[in-house]
Formats: sequence, C-alpha cells, structure tokens
Amino acid sequence: MKITVTGCAGRMGQMVVRQVVATAGCSLVAGTERPGSAVLGRDVGTLAGLEPLGVLVTDDVGRAFAAAEAVIDFTSPAAAELHAATAAAEGSALVIGTTGLATAQQRALAEAARHVAVIQAPNMSLGVNLLIGLVEQVAQRLGEEFDIEVLEMHHKHKVDAPSGTALALGRAAAAGREADEAERAVRVRDGHTGPRVPGTIGYAVLRGGDVIGDHSVIFAGDGERIELTHRASGRQIYAVGAVRAALWTRDRPPGLYGMRNVLGV
Repeated sequence: MKITVTGCAGRMGQMVVRQVVATAGCSLVAGTERPGSAVLGRDVGTLAGLEPLGVLVTDDVGRAFAAAEAVIDFTSPAAAELHAATAAAEGSALVIGTTGLATAQQRALAEAARHVAVIQAPNMSLGVNLLIGLVEQVAQRLGEEFDIEVLEMHHKHKVDAPSGTALALGRAAAAGREADEAERAVRVRDGHTGPRVPGTIGYAVLRGGDVIGDHSVIFAGDGERIELTHRASGRQIYAVGAVRAALWTRDRPPGLYGMRNVLGV
C-alpha cells in the first residue's frame, strides 16, 4: 500500500515513517510539512533516523495525497481540516490521529467520509480501544449508584484537555448507560460545588513531565470501587495502530470509521 505521512518531521510523524518502512506490504511515497518549514527538501528517511529513502519532504499536499492510497495524519486541527478536503479530492483514504478538533473541523472529516474511507481515533493503540469497549460494557451493567470519573495525565506540552482518549472513554461510559455525554459531563470543579449530581461523568486532567499517556475510568460505588486503567510506556503503539488502520482501508467503501472497526472490538 502506498502511504503518505503528513507532519513527517514531527515526533509522531517520524515514528509513523519508521513503522511504514518496517511494515511488509507498505511503501512510503511522500512526506509533507507546512509551507516554510526548514526541513522541506530533506530526505524523509534521514529525518526519521533511517537510511535515505529517496523521498523528499514537500509542502505540495495535493501531489503527495494523489500519489497515495492512504494518508496518515498526526498534525493539528487546522491542518487536519485541510487534509480531509484534500483526501476527498484526491481519492486517498485518511487515517487521522489528530485530536482537539472543533465542530467545523469535525464536519470537514464527515464531509470527506462521503467520498473516501476516513478512520478517526483519538488513540490508535490496541489496548486503549479494548479499554473503551470494556468501559461501555461495565457502565451498561452497573447502575447509576456507581459514579463515573475519567482521569487522564499527559506530558506538559500537550495543548488540549481533556485528551481525546479521555473524551472517548466518557462517551463510551455514556453509551453504556444510553445517555448523552454532553449532558452528563462535568469538566471543571472549583470552589463550593455542592454534592455530586447522580449520573454525571466527571473528568480530571493532570499535566506534567514527559508522561506519554495514562487513562483511568473509575466506577465508584458505596463500599467498592472498580478501576480500569491503561498506561502507555511508548508512543510507537500509536504508529503501529495507524499503519494497521491504513492497511485496513484498502477496498473499504467511503465512511467514517474508528479503530474499533479496524480491530473488530
């Protein structure tokens, strides 16, 4: 499969490049960076710590997408919106791990999914997606006498909060109870809040150091507590999942999919 990697000089982009090169049945055909980037024209392989691949970093997104069967995107919400429109125009499947998308940017993904296969996941690791499935099942089986709290911690450089994965876990908990997450969510607690409202889903956010990603969902009842936790010890798990998702898009009809589709969870 011919794959283009956007943001190829970034930390995640470099990991994805290495994973594409290491995966049988994959070929890296292009790597993109923003206009004006200092790495334009450099070899994508060299940037990722590999031998030269003969693929040079470009800011010509249209040409890079046209050359690919699938595009893997870990960039920014604004760039993801552009990439969604370009993927639809060029007929390339899109795997997007970018988080923090606004409503308009999410609509752009939905529009692209009318034309090509789009896989969107706030977290592409196998373990996290199994966790999401478990949270939905536990929430479905436990009544509202069990309070739900989602706790996440990431490195000090992360710019969005709660994390996309934390929000996905909250949505899974709400789905298990056939509830609307937006109506149940409590994002902030400060000052004299009064007692906890039954049925709400709380979020707590921690930032510091170089933590890659810790997520826990706590079901707290009277006399007992259930905690489901996933801790990432390396970012390569996200690149492995992204490449697996790209391969899954082959011959798939247009639509907006998630990693649970890819993994059959």
